[in-house]
Amino acid sequence: MSAETCDVVIIGGGHNGLVCAAYLAASGLKVTVLERRGVVGGAAVTEEFFPGFRNSVASYTVSLLNPKIIRDLDLHGHGLRVVERKISNFLPTADGGYLCSGEGRTRSEVAKFSAADAERLDDYGTRLEAIADVVRSFVLETPPNVVEGSWSAALPELLSAGRLGSRLSKLDMSLRRELLKLFSASAGDYLDGWFESDPIKAVYGFDGIVGNYASPYSPGSAYVLLHHCFGEVNGKKGTWGHAIGGMGAITQAMARSATARGAIIHVGSAVREVIVEHGRAVGVVSESGETYRASAVVSNLNPKLLYLKLIDAAALPKDFLERISQYRCGSGTFRMNVALAELPNFTCLPGKAPADHHTAGIILAPSLGYMEQAYFDARTYGWSREPIVELVIPSTLDDSLAPPGRHVASLFCQHVAPQLPNGESWDAHRETVADLMIDTVNRFAPNFKASVLGRQIMSPLDLERTFGLIGGDILHGALQIDQMFSARPVLGAGNYRGPLPGLYMCGSGTHPGGGVTGAPGHNAAREILTDFRRRRLRRAS
Repeated sequence: MSAETCDVVIIGGGHNGLVCAAYLAASGLKVTVLERRGVVGGAAVTEEFFPGFRNSVASYTVSLLNPKIIRDLDLHGHGLRVVERKISNFLPTADGGYLCSGEGRTRSEVAKFSAADAERLDDYGTRLEAIADVVRSFVLETPPNVVEGSWSAALPELLSAGRLGSRLSKLDMSLRRELLKLFSASAGDYLDGWFESDPIKAVYGFDGIVGNYASPYSPGSAYVLLHHCFGEVNGKKGTWGHAIGGMGAITQAMARSATARGAIIHVGSAVREVIVEHGRAVGVVSESGETYRASAVVSNLNPKLLYLKLIDAAALPKDFLERISQYRCGSGTFRMNVALAELPNFTCLPGKAPADHHTAGIILAPSLGYMEQAYFDARTYGWSREPIVELVIPSTLDDSLAPPGRHVASLFCQHVAPQLPNGESWDAHRETVADLMIDTVNRFAPNFKASVLGRQIMSPLDLERTFGLIGGDILHGALQIDQMFSARPVLGAGNYRGPLPGLYMCGSGTHPGGGVTGAPGHNAAREILTDFRRRRLRRAS
């Protein structure tokens, strides 16, 4: 079989792999990206799922994509256009009412349920944003790595820790206490300390269980809430939007940026193994037998797939291998895309003509207690009898996705068990659970079920098979304190490098974690370029 030589070979053409490729190629390195599927983008892709209807298959909304990366890669110049939702969220309540949140209207909406909560909104937002600003400043930084050995190895990491610590010192004592609470407390306890009414706690609390297979009262879920506050759209912090053409428009723009800078991208080219020689990663072999030798091998895969599937266990330290095998994945996500004959007509806010609330993230989970019971059900039965559904209808903002007068909707469903109890397979239950999700929406919008023309179902097992999301984990690993920052994916490998020289990680299993941010790819590229500059890596030509 053929053999190629390059400076860098990247395993996986998901969004972080493409970002990493673009930065490295811009520096003059010869970069090759190998993507298993027939299209780049990983979980951020747009596909036709029913004749005439297209939608974002897995990732489905925009906010966390870092603005520096958008500028550096000139994604707008390569065709990316992001539009904002007309309102942020729409939550039907248990008593037949509703809450709409968004710029200029959250306060008056919350006042319908609690005057006291409406008064506290500004203080809550100010405190959360102050902390989010500091933590946001860490997103494009490499975490200090915990190292063994000499002071010469440890000193740069100590200096890095000092620089990052100085930013935290800018917070006053009150905000430091708030930060500690956000990193350790549950989203439910945190929100209960601020508000008294169920609707606003449910709107904010939903962010604490997105991609997080846990009760909103599980310790650590408050950080997941904070993680989803980092984003912005078109310069507006905390805003959510839609990429015209779906999430695939983001990754297609990234691919165009990377190739314009000289990167070579091969689709339909799965990697079978990482070549290790004399304790160093020196290339990869594809499933079809092609060999790609490179000074640097970069993985955009979940760390468990990289280290447990592509590398001979004998080449890795025993303790590292044990830690990786215990890396927790599984976000309890069930994704559906549906083709609709008409817009949902909500009982609490009637009307099938396009309206602001149809553009929102529509949260069908009226309270934190409802969310907690959904988690308990999933733990007991495998899925929630009354599940959590976020409904997003992107065709209200983007008429390229559906025929005139028709619509597409994303159903982002929590909680389902990543692995079903008693050895049951998701293949045997996916249709049953899909019916339940449709029925759940229908309870709030009674025309919904009859309007469904076609559907695409992605159980946790489907997400794993299709996109390599282990246990359906959209974040490439749980966002918990022992799997964050310097400990993502494990302590001692938090700087985008693992135990094998020449091998790097650039996916969401590294800092700062999941979501379509591009940050891991950006940060990994910086570390790889540093190693080339310091001659730890040598150009292939």
